[in-house]
Amino acid sequence: MHKVDIYDTTLRDGSQREGVSLSVADKLKIAEKLDEFGVSYIEGGWPGSNPKDIEFFKKAALVKFKKARLCAFGSTRKPGSPVADDPNIKAMVETGTDTVTIFGKSWDFHVYDALKTTLEENLSMINESISYLKSIGREVIFDAEHFFDGYKANPEYALATLEAAAAGRADVIVLCDTNGGLMPWELSAILSVVKDRVKVPLGIHTHNDAGMATANSLLAVQEGITQVHGTINGYGERCGNANLCTITPNLQLKMGLQVVSPEQLRGLTKLSRYVAELVNIAPPDQQPYVGFNAFAHKGGVHIDAVSKKPATYEHTDPEQVGNQRRILVSELAGRSSITFKTNDQAYHLLKDQPETASVLQKIKEMEHYGYQFEGAEGSFELLVLKMMKVYQPLFKLEGFRMIIEKRENGHMYSEATIKVRVGDVQVHTAAEGNGPVNALDNALRKALEGVYPALKKIKLTDFKVRVIDGVDGTGAQVRVLIESRDEHKTWGTVGVSPNVIEASWIALVDSLEYGLLCRKLPEFKEAKNLLEQLKQGQA
Repeated sequence: MHKVDIYDTTLRDGSQREGVSLSVADKLKIAEKLDEFGVSYIEGGWPGSNPKDIEFFKKAALVKFKKARLCAFGSTRKPGSPVADDPNIKAMVETGTDTVTIFGKSWDFHVYDALKTTLEENLSMINESISYLKSIGREVIFDAEHFFDGYKANPEYALATLEAAAAGRADVIVLCDTNGGLMPWELSAILSVVKDRVKVPLGIHTHNDAGMATANSLLAVQEGITQVHGTINGYGERCGNANLCTITPNLQLKMGLQVVSPEQLRGLTKLSRYVAELVNIAPPDQQPYVGFNAFAHKGGVHIDAVSKKPATYEHTDPEQVGNQRRILVSELAGRSSITFKTNDQAYHLLKDQPETASVLQKIKEMEHYGYQFEGAEGSFELLVLKMMKVYQPLFKLEGFRMIIEKRENGHMYSEATIKVRVGDVQVHTAAEGNGPVNALDNALRKALEGVYPALKKIKLTDFKVRVIDGVDGTGAQVRVLIESRDEHKTWGTVGVSPNVIEASWIALVDSLEYGLLCRKLPEFKEAKNLLEQLKQGQA
């Protein structure tokens, strides 16, 4: 197979997704991560369109990238405008990037209705813009916008736009499925014609409006395309761009093309989640390769097989993309899931142990009540310890009281008063919060942090409430999921009750106890010594 370059446009095309707004600092951070990952090109933005991108290129000029070439993006000159005086061309040149990517119209419909010019003038705009940029020493990538729709409407004119770019000495001509409606069989037929007419290296830029962006990108590579455009997590306008988190491992693991090093590929999941965190969008759990559930197994038959031979239900090793196998416990689970799940715990349950059957039965009973342990591994591990009768609680609750008041100024006021016993000592305290659960969390921590200093390292990062059965309206059973983290790991806990405060309390206590007991101590058998170490701040 031939060499293929990965061209990332997260910072430009990806930022056109609804709800995404990247600061200059965010863009610089992402650019450095993309360079570490090993992409060949990073499209930094459109300096002719906004001041933020101008500032980004000024600051990016001070960054020394290891491999990636930074690209300024913009359009061809305007109709009737001398290319050297065109403001958009000037803005691209002033960024100082060695590579520029310009787009031009290849669909006659757009030439007439968007540009309001002639077909001949559009060809001149393409040729002259590229020729000028080449004359001042730039590498030029030409994006043939709407090429496939243009070809279907007027094949000869669409091809003429590519020939104008080739005559201008474009380094790469990128065929764009801008509306995202191209089918794979159409791509193959059109590419065969393009390759006969244009001898410049070709690229592919697809959108996902018909769900074909990844398929079309991979097929284009198979047909000889040498540059693939896309974004991290598929971010982009409407339904998004081609997803590099899917395309990159497919190129490398399925098609045998080394586009990044094996070590860099192992950073893919981390990169996906890093970008998702910066844009403040939770990535889809079912996303191929990098999703939280990409290698999650729930069915008992599946788990039993995977525990013996992972290839039975996994198309690739999750470690190759930096992800990990997850075994879910649920009412569908068998004993194998319990055995596999406890493999790295202090108490490892074997398939034929009676305790394993007891744990499985308890899980099924609790899930019937409304519990769900798939995202609550902390609660699951505590449940195992309780069933093994080695669980030692951190404290005993004697009671708590909540005050929720809406005041005259319109603000909601929440206060929790709590009374707990740790050993022979009773602690009675109160705290406020921006909601009842936050107030309860603050009060509990206030009561316990003096005894268990490590609590200060445990942070609550997410809180979800799900109505299990809406038949009873506001009195329905609810499930609360809490996600917490310390400096090492993230874990989830769950609570279920018709009362949302009680469900929250159950999940909250599990979260803190798991963080202190199960995370910090490899052996739970010496539970009493464990508690003493925690009190002394040693664990």
